[in-house]
Amino acid sequence: MRAVICAEPGKLELGERPPPRPGEGEVLVKIDAVGICGTDFHIFEGTHPFLEYPRVMGHELAGTVIEAPRGAELRAGGRVVINPYLHCGVCIACRKGRFNCCARLKVLGVHVDGGMCEQIVMPAANLYPADDLTARDAAMVEFLAIGAHAVWRSGIVEGDRVLVVGAGPIGCGTAIFARLAGGDVTIADISAARLAAVRETLGFAKTLQAGPDAVAAARQATGGDLFDLVFDATGVARAMEGSFDFVGSGGTLVLVGVLKAKITFDDPEFHRKEMRLLATRNAVRRDFETVMAAMRAGHVPTDALNTHRDTLDRLPQAMPAWLRDAAPPIKAIVTV
Repeated sequence: MRAVICAEPGKLELGERPPPRPGEGEVLVKIDAVGICGTDFHIFEGTHPFLEYPRVMGHELAGTVIEAPRGAELRAGGRVVINPYLHCGVCIACRKGRFNCCARLKVLGVHVDGGMCEQIVMPAANLYPADDLTARDAAMVEFLAIGAHAVWRSGIVEGDRVLVVGAGPIGCGTAIFARLAGGDVTIADISAARLAAVRETLGFAKTLQAGPDAVAAARQATGGDLFDLVFDATGVARAMEGSFDFVGSGGTLVLVGVLKAKITFDDPEFHRKEMRLLATRNAVRRDFETVMAAMRAGHVPTDALNTHRDTLDRLPQAMPAWLRDAAPPIKAIVTV
């Protein structure tokens, strides 16, 4: 079968891999569409810290069931959203039902080969029926589920003043689900072009230009209170450390982005505000279903989010071009 293989940093190849064969309890799925994630760009650039090459990337996946095991609640020909998080089922997190932070978690396209190919096998429990979604929209569910999970983790209350730092795909998804939960959402980013895009295409009227004057501007915009909830979706140490300064007294900071580094904060100020600090990782089935329900209700601007598109065969040429683009993708979708 055809597969796009990242042979080494900077080198994508359209090659052939043996077609997969389903084992006990596994489902054979035809891949229909793949969303391109920041992780995929990092793998291509050689900046991902936990990866062995060669690797078939791709973890934002929509497919069609080819063959399902007897007794599975899936049918041949049915569209599915693929949950790419492969959990062990026995660790302390899995015993609590928190499969998204399994101690031995493996993610498709990162720790094992992913979905930039024609077919894949998956555990039946990782497949969610999505017959009423297009392949394109189904391929966007996973990245939006990360934002939905972050919002659920935050304990948001209707009317909360919310700041999302970082207007990339994960930040935009977080902002969308914070708004759906009743939050009064402001988006901050260092890029004026990205802020213009979230205003014009996603309908977020309140934006904040990141920089040395941003905290003062935030105080002015909130009557001095700052924000009840701050979500940092940057994965950049300096921005993550700066996000503490936007949290009001009694507020919460949720770190959505992750990086391989240490960050520091002002402990007396942290205690003075009695802040909550939360991490959020991946998503669980509830979050996938939240996203799909919002899509069905027309609450997710999928047309605006899908800024770039191409085919699997052309991906070795398209991905480097997207990286060079002055207006990088919010979400690129590859059809197979």
